[in-house]
Amino acid sequence: MIQRVKGTQDWLSLDLFNRFIQIVQQHLTLYQYHEIKTPVLEPTELFHRTLGVTTDVVSKEMFILKTVHEDDALCLRPEATASTVRAFIEHGISELPWQVFSYGPMFRYERPQKGRFREFHQVTIENIGVASISNDVELITMLDRLFHTTLKLENYALTINFLGSYADREKYRDKLKAFLDSPAAADICETCTARKTANIMRVFDCKNPTCQTIYTLAPYIVDHLSAESKVEWQRLQEQLALLSISFTVDKRLVRGLDYYNKTVFEFVSEDLGAQKTFCGGGRYDGLVKLIDGKQEQPAVGAAIGIERILLLLEQSQTVMLPQKKALTVIIPVAEEQKNVALLLADELRSHERCVQTLLDNASVKSMLRKANKLGATYAVLIGEDEQQKHEVTLKHMVTGTEQRVKQHELHTIV
Repeated sequence: MIQRVKGTQDWLSLDLFNRFIQIVQQHLTLYQYHEIKTPVLEPTELFHRTLGVTTDVVSKEMFILKTVHEDDALCLRPEATASTVRAFIEHGISELPWQVFSYGPMFRYERPQKGRFREFHQVTIENIGVASISNDVELITMLDRLFHTTLKLENYALTINFLGSYADREKYRDKLKAFLDSPAAADICETCTARKTANIMRVFDCKNPTCQTIYTLAPYIVDHLSAESKVEWQRLQEQLALLSISFTVDKRLVRGLDYYNKTVFEFVSEDLGAQKTFCGGGRYDGLVKLIDGKQEQPAVGAAIGIERILLLLEQSQTVMLPQKKALTVIIPVAEEQKNVALLLADELRSHERCVQTLLDNASVKSMLRKANKLGATYAVLIGEDEQQKHEVTLKHMVTGTEQRVKQHELHTIV
């Protein structure tokens, strides 16, 4: 038997998925975001340039495609922020701010586990052309209102950090490098030793308990900000408090991608186990220029992991799914009534009624049992007598009551 690829899913019901997307679309529209769509296929170079060749995503988690022409270096997108910025540049968007969102599949070749898949789905939200830290506050507030007020999630927390300007980070790297080269950090793991040279701030992502203990003594960038960055960091916290957004400061939070600066944040829930982050984002003022833009364009964005938030929604059961329309099942008694059944079903659907026609040559009794299993509200029986009189026998499946109804009047009753 051929089975699905490990780390992928068969979605046999999209009811909760579609309802979540509908809620997100309605919520983001209130904040003047509009929906876009970018391709699943992108040039590999896009992510080499934006995420950094030393990040785990690029170095070992990307799906690189083999193509006929070796010059076509293509991949399945691992995230959508870079794709959105690429679209912003390619289409010459000039009216700012550009507030957009999209949703769809992303791909990473990594070890599957709970809440972590090789094909997964994200909602990506980007606001390009905004320099004020207050825009970061508004984005975080928009997300918190979505999770807490609209989706009514409770068991989650917001963590924030501030990475400063790109100049702050350059100066800070020297301080962190000096610590990592000192005897105090002699026992860091091999991965952190490699990151010390290739991508130094990623050492804080390490889950090794020994490393985590060592890093309690490390210098943190939030304690080494320039005067200008300190003002922005203070404003970020004050405005979040003003809007009653609860948060904790995590000085080790750096996010896993190279393009972030200043604000970074994550929404986490212990209900998800080890993979507890279900939304994360931050500011990326240099990304537009990095992807061949003519100039830097300040921006802030976030991504919501759909699979992970659906796990939370399944546990909380706070989202009501839309009530399904009443089902009408049409049952022709014999072959001679099938033409009438098809015409009648088509007529009812033109009036936006939900209809299923049972066309197998089975007994009326068995077809009524099937209608009951389908959860039908009504069963419409068409026998020889009904056909001749242009009528149907309408059976209410809950009460069991029956009545004769003219065919052309049926849509006014069901």
